[in-house]
Parts: sequence; C-alpha cells; structure tokens
Amino acid sequence: MTAVRRIAGKLGALLLTLFLASLLVFFSRFIVPGDPVSFLLRGRTPSPDAVAAVTAQYGLDLPPWQQYLNWLFGALQGDFGRSLQYRQDVSTVLGERLPVTLGLVVMAGLLIAVIGLSAGAVAALNRGRIADRATLVGLTVLGAVPSFVGSIVLIAVFSVQLRWFPSFGSGEGFLDTIYHLVLPSIALAIVFVVLVGKVTRSSMVEQLGREHVEVAMSRGLKRATVIRRHVFRNAIRPILTVAGVLVAGLLVSSAIVEAAFGLSGMGSLLVQSVDRLDFPVVQAIVMFVVTAFVVVNAIIDILEPWIDPRSAAGAGAR
Repeated sequence: MTAVRRIAGKLGALLLTLFLASLLVFFSRFIVPGDPVSFLLRGRTPSPDAVAAVTAQYGLDLPPWQQYLNWLFGALQGDFGRSLQYRQDVSTVLGERLPVTLGLVVMAGLLIAVIGLSAGAVAALNRGRIADRATLVGLTVLGAVPSFVGSIVLIAVFSVQLRWFPSFGSGEGFLDTIYHLVLPSIALAIVFVVLVGKVTRSSMVEQLGREHVEVAMSRGLKRATVIRRHVFRNAIRPILTVAGVLVAGLLVSSAIVEAAFGLSGMGSLLVQSVDRLDFPVVQAIVMFVVTAFVVVNAIIDILEPWIDPRSAAGAGAR
C-alpha cells in the first residue's frame, strides 16, 4: 500500500505539473509581441470582413479562457489546432518531423550513456592516476565545445575530407536514416557526455570511500563484484537525476544540430515557428518537451526504490 500511495502521489504531481505548464504555455501567447491575424493575412490589405473571418476560423474571437479550454481538450485528443504557416493540422506537421528528432535523441542518448558512464567509471576507479587526469582533461575540453562548433568540425573532417558520412539530410529508410544521423548524434551528445561523465566520477568516488566498500574489499570479495554491487548501484541515483534533465536538454539542443546538418526535425521546426509566430506549433512542441521531461522524471522517481533501496528506507523512516 505504501508503494501504491507513493506511485499515486507521483502521478498526481505529474498531472498537476502538466496542467500548470499548459496554462503557462498557452497564455504566454498573449504577452508575446505579434498578431496571428496579421501573419495569416501578410502581404495583403485586409478588409474588416476578412479579418473577422480569419479570426472566427481560428477561434481568436473567443475569450482567452474559452480558447484555452478548447485547446486543452483538443490537445488531450491529439489535436493542437492548425499551423498558421503550413495551413495543416499541427499533429500532421509534428508527425512528419518527430521521427527524425526521436531518432537523433535516442542515438545521442545511447552515446551519452555508454561514453559518459564509461569515462566516469574509468576516472573514478583510477583516481589520481594518469587515466583519471587524462579523462578529466578530455571531458573539460569537450565541455568547452558548443554543439554548433562540434557540428562544423565533424562535417569538415568526416564529411568533406574523409567522406565517411553525409553532411546533409536525414536519409530514406531505417538504415539510411541511422547512417545520416551518426554525425548529428555525436555533435548533440558531446556536451552531455561531459555532464554524465563528471557526475558518474564524482558519485563513484564518493561511494568508493564508504566504509562498507572498504569492508567488502578487506573480506576478499572480488573487486569487480564490489564495484558492481556496492559502488555503481549506490552511485546510480544522482546519475539518474541527471538523466531526467538530459531529456529536455537533448530535445531543445537538437534545434542547433538539426540546423547545422539540414535535418527536418522538431528542433528546426521550433525555430522556424518562433520566427514566424506560428503559435499553435510552438505551443505543441513546448508541451511535448515539458511532457517528456516530467514523465521521464516521474518514471525515475517511481523506479528509484527498486534501483536504490536506501531511498525507500529513508522515505519509510520519515
């Protein structure tokens, strides 16, 4: 029952957070400079009748609270309205761009997990040695490389000079898409690898200094067993916390990488939509990012007692 109440509490907090975020996302449109009607009728000298027709078509003549309710109930059914620039349903526009961005984020996430965790673990297990110092220097250098600079370097080296990978487009078909996303995923992952690597090292170094780890070592247990059962498992909690933040960071940062590699994803769509005041698309993308961030963090919180039993024991003690 304690677990059920805990999960129910997390789900309730998730729904409340999404509700408050939806209010902020929707009503921010009314404080942003620009008029959707002017954009829809750009290049024309509209008559009052034309303005009234466009306003009624997009529901802009309704009170703000009614516009919000219509938008909210529509969003719950997957209907985010119509795009002002594409004159299509927002869900259709996003559906065409979403696979590219998800593929990019998933590939970058795998690189971050493998390289970041490995680098942090190697540094922690060789603390004070050459491997530790070299890893920290490498992570520091990578952390100083912005995504757009990394994209330019990767294109110049691996696309222009070596011709190993394409520098533009997202490809056609599954394997071709993966091939086209190799360089973009590396460019997107660079900064986040540094974050995960340093957090992993710090957390593992802390656990290696704990008394129970020293006792386990003194009893003759294999080092690999102690590292796996007592060090890495206990160090995973802050790493997972960072992982929740990475989801939003990857989705937002993808805009820069997609622009550099000419990918038709949600990131580049967000930039275009903000520039052209396409409020329905901007609202849908922002809500998608917020939802992904909140859901991932909620899943991590729910799974935390199974991953780190100490958190459950601490919660029970309180």
